[in-house]
Amino acid sequence: MSALRALAATYAAAFPDERGWSAEEFAALLAAPGAILAGDASGFVLGRVTLDEAEIITLATHPDHRRQGRARAALEAFHDAARAAGAVTIFLEVAEDNAPARALYERMGYARAGRRPGYYPRAGQSPAAALILTRPLR
Repeated sequence: MSALRALAATYAAAFPDERGWSAEEFAALLAAPGAILAGDASGFVLGRVTLDEAEIITLATHPDHRRQGRARAALEAFHDAARAAGAVTIFLEVAEDNAPARALYERMGYARAGRRPGYYPRAGQSPAAALILTRPLR
């Protein structure tokens, strides 16, 4: 359970303005069919594979470990694991106002497939749109 608490702590530190996820919520997500966790508690990708499609549920890097290549390494490891599980495409949602994440995904070959207006709540602000990004896994 301490590893799950570490994931929850990183998630809370990475997204301080959002409701955090508990260790129990991480345990439930990881117990689901097709779940994949790549990286470690300093930076990780959590997602799942269903049939031939992978979904990234979240990517989080602890603020103390940013700009060290951890997100990219976890994303590459997730791609490899998803491919090994039979996925041929991958998708995710990212806040339109999250420039660092969008830059990472662009460098990793993701392309915009759609937009969901008002998707991410923002305290004291209008909600941010979600961009739907996809990438083939070849």
